[in-house]
Amino acid sequence: MESSFTGKQVYQNEFDPKDYLDTYYGARSGVFIKDGFLNFVLRNLHKTFTSGGVKGNLLIDIGPGPAIYQELSACEAFKEIIAADYTDRNRQYFERWLKNEPGLFDWTPAVKFVCDLEGNSGKVIEKQEKLRRTVKQVIKCDVTNSNPLAPVVLPKADAVLTVGCLECACKDLDTYRAVLRNLSSLLKIGGHLIITSILGSTSFTSGSKQFSLLTLEEEFLRKAVTEAGFAIKELELLPRDYDKEMFQICDHNCSIYLVACKQKDV
Repeated sequence: MESSFTGKQVYQNEFDPKDYLDTYYGARSGVFIKDGFLNFVLRNLHKTFTSGGVKGNLLIDIGPGPAIYQELSACEAFKEIIAADYTDRNRQYFERWLKNEPGLFDWTPAVKFVCDLEGNSGKVIEKQEKLRRTVKQVIKCDVTNSNPLAPVVLPKADAVLTVGCLECACKDLDTYRAVLRNLSSLLKIGGHLIITSILGSTSFTSGSKQFSLLTLEEEFLRKAVTEAGFAIKELELLPRDYDKEMFQICDHNCSIYLVACKQKDV
């Protein structure tokens, strides 16, 4: 499944939000449903934003694509969320969800799962409305820029969250290291960086399109995050069982969830 690097213009031109959501989060056949990734992320985020004590005024969600699930627990711990993504279509799709437009991907199972974790079973509509109120802006970002949000200027954030984005955006490991420093610039000292990634992968398919992935390993991530001025507070792995059909869509062998606290600017 080796593929040449698919840069940001390819995503701008060819990435389709609906294809992606159906492929990875579809109720019966979604890759991230079948391999447990979605519940793995939701459980860990719930823990981070409750017993983990990560909270504050501002959280920036970097590269959400068209997905909203990663913010469901965050909206209880932060006064404001800013969603920042590179492609126009992803931002437009996200904004349509914020406006509660009909005909979009149905996140009800994920919302119900988080409500159950929070002890608020049945409050699916209330949870979605809380998130819609908490997301204040959807803006463009490019993580490879030293100021990823330029020209927008925001106060330093209490947390930066990124799920499944950086391995798509970085062409090599040196770029990944630089991107971590770029994201650090958005954070206060003492703020938290939360990364969820897939490991050991080379590419993923969405609809009929194939996109490259930077192959990441746990050891590299530990070192790169530490070298970027962070102290790792939490790290959890979710190994993935081999499934030929699923591996042909996305060939990762493990998922990782990492929370780190910013110690210094590098």
